[in-house]
Amino acid sequence: MDHKRIGALLAAAALTLTACGAQPEPPEETTAGGVAVEVETVVRDTMAAENRVSGSVASDDEATVMVAASAKCTAVYAEAGDAVSQGDILCTLDLGSTLASRDAARISYDAAVQSYQDQKVVLDEQVNLCAKTVSDLEALLAIGAASQLELDQARLQLQTAQATRNATLSQLEAGVESARSGLEQLETALEDVDGAGNVVAPMSGTLVTMNAVENAFVSNTMPVAVIQGADAMKITVSVAETLVAKIAAGDEAEVYVSAVDQRFTAVVRSVEQAAGQQTRLYTVTLEVPPEAAGLRSGMSAEVTFRTDVVPDTVVVPSQAVLTSGGVNYVYIVENDTARYVEVTTGLAGDGVTEIVSGLDGGEALVTVGQSYLADGDAVRIVGGEA
Repeated sequence: MDHKRIGALLAAAALTLTACGAQPEPPEETTAGGVAVEVETVVRDTMAAENRVSGSVASDDEATVMVAASAKCTAVYAEAGDAVSQGDILCTLDLGSTLASRDAARISYDAAVQSYQDQKVVLDEQVNLCAKTVSDLEALLAIGAASQLELDQARLQLQTAQATRNATLSQLEAGVESARSGLEQLETALEDVDGAGNVVAPMSGTLVTMNAVENAFVSNTMPVAVIQGADAMKITVSVAETLVAKIAAGDEAEVYVSAVDQRFTAVVRSVEQAAGQQTRLYTVTLEVPPEAAGLRSGMSAEVTFRTDVVPDTVVVPSQAVLTSGGVNYVYIVENDTARYVEVTTGLAGDGVTEIVSGLDGGEALVTVGQSYLADGDAVRIVGGEA
């Protein structure tokens, strides 16, 4: 069959496919100049593993107002979203009996302390008197003016006085501690409440939560209010044990907050040393720089930690690396010819991959068109940075 008949048959086949609605595939872009490719010069750079975790924005200065006593709310003066100043009255609670109990506990504690101090003075005097008697009798016995029996009896009285002092003061100390504990519990319960039952703001900021409702009862198990500082914010994330060992205070991380489309660098402030009992994850806290404005507590944040930093290594675009049968390879261009090169990869980052062996840097690496190449193919460079 000659070339003319072959050409006629191919043309007829093409017409038949077109008539059936099929579109002939465009021929691979190979010309006399070779396969068209784009290349990029292989460079050496610093490489690091990128570890992305999800976190959240939170106020770096937050106060939770708790009243550890169930009470009726008689008035509300602020609502969620309001800006408040330290000392502002948020609401008023009917805490008459609780306030009276706190005052009574304070009186009881003061009385216990005073009783301890008074009794200590009396008991110390008794012990000192007995000790002086023993000392005097020892001197008299030395000159024959007192008997050994008198000295022994005096010593026994001293021991009894010392034992009585110690036992009595121990009981009084227990009473003082009991009174102190009762007072501290009530003072903690009413830490942010004044003498009139007014709940006051412990700091200035934004009232983000307000659970007090007029003529309703507030619970002793949930906050009456939550106030967040107006300026300082932080980022908190939870990381696994495989990552926490590679993070330390002072490290930097890249943060992206999609809600405000903002990227910035944050510094690790602290890394918890113990994992959460339920999650088995470790909490990492990062400081938000002052220039990161517009953030609100509760916004989601994507945090990228760069670990396992390797300086002066070969770094290539990940798209340039091909894999076949478990073997990684790339194509480079030498004298307008494609050369197949097997490579060993290392760290993988954001669109780039470390090459541990196979490339040294400076090669013309094929980044587009490599899937159509075979070793020794002629190539035509149509773009890139080589």
